[in-house]
Amino acid sequence: MTFTTAADSGAADGDEWSYAATVGLGPLRFGMTVDEVVAAVQALSQTKVSDCARHHKLFSPTWKIEVHRQRAASCLPAVTAYVSQAVGLFCIAADAVTGPQVKYDGIPLVGRDLSELESDMIAYAEAKDAYFRYNVDGCAGPDDRGVVMCGQPVGQVLRSRPLFMVTRDGANTEWDSMPSEEYRHGQSQT
Repeated sequence: MTFTTAADSGAADGDEWSYAATVGLGPLRFGMTVDEVVAAVQALSQTKVSDCARHHKLFSPTWKIEVHRQRAASCLPAVTAYVSQAVGLFCIAADAVTGPQVKYDGIPLVGRDLSELESDMIAYAEAKDAYFRYNVDGCAGPDDRGVVMCGQPVGQVLRSRPLFMVTRDGANTEWDSMPSEEYRHGQSQT
């Protein structure tokens, strides 16, 4: 399913990005190299590239690209992209505070109180006779293989931090593909 938004590839200030399963998010396309990711967001932002720790020998070397809004390089990255040597760009995380908005059939996914998002997903499923799913941490989100909903502490509230993904080398599911930095993200950020 294509996520519908007002902007096709991201507004100049990064307010709203569209997502297409197995294709990408905003100006980013799954399979891109590190250089292609940096070039794709260059007009919108500043980037910082670093190596990811290799916690699983199954996966090829991976890089993390932090994408900061043009005027806010000292803040949290709006988007964090993960690029594997074997498959290219495979994961894009939208920050709960500074990230671009992405909607699923009109439901905002980024920066939401997780209990409110769950209520919206239940109402959506009932109204459309559709499905939604919970991740292993209990976060509700769209029934889309390419979306893993995560929580990010913001003050005293846990907010939604969606990961838009495809599987990476040697993994069976998106959950298996999730970068280890994202497993710990909810515990390390405040």
